Amino acid sequence: MSRSPIFSATLQAALLSAISNILAQLIEAYRNKTSAEIDWIPVFQFLMFSIISTPPNFLWQDFLESTFPARLPRKDKSVDGQPLSIRNTLLKFGLDQTVGAVFNTLLFSIYIHSIHMAMPDAPRVTSFTKATGYWMSPGVIDFSAVDLAVVWEAALAEFWTIVVAGVKLWPAVSLVNFTLVKTVEGRNLVGCVAGLGWGVYMSMIAAKA
Repeated sequence: MSRSPIFSATLQAALLSAISNILAQLIEAYRNKTSAEIDWIPVFQFLMFSIISTPPNFLWQDFLESTFPARLPRKDKSVDGQPLSIRNTLLKFGLDQTVGAVFNTLLFSIYIHSIHMAMPDAPRVTSFTKATGYWMSPGVIDFSAVDLAVVWEAALAEFWTIVVAGVKLWPAVSLVNFTLVKTVEGRNLVGCVAGLGWGVYMSMIAAKA
């Protein structure tokens, strides 16, 4: 039985998200000249974010492609191949870089500030086994402690900083996806690979939140 495309995409994103957080910690350790011990709690937090954020993003890309298909049938049936629709490509690009960018930026900020507020006493755990046990313990995450007004204010405060940083990467990724990659699954994989570097940057922002 084959896996669903959304499940596979989420699995890929979760793995790369965890790797990006590990890389961010190693980079920070190198900069600070400290021991390169991985704190697994933020790794799990980033992995959890990917599990939350990937399905709606996959459905968003599927919606864009089904509504604005990249290639339209030729009117002349005797000519092989389907030309790239410039109009639809530009519409997808514009929506992805506005609606999509706003959604993802706010989703990340709201999640990070919420999870930090829900786990205020999370220790530094450098053992993967102990971190897994800690994460699975009852009461470790208390979302009732989250103050949504504070979270929203913090998300708005860093919104433009993240958006401006994202402009240096995501428009190029979107253009490659919408012009060269034909499937939603393929686009998700390209986004995940590009997101590896982006995840390092976001991990550093999250560490300061």
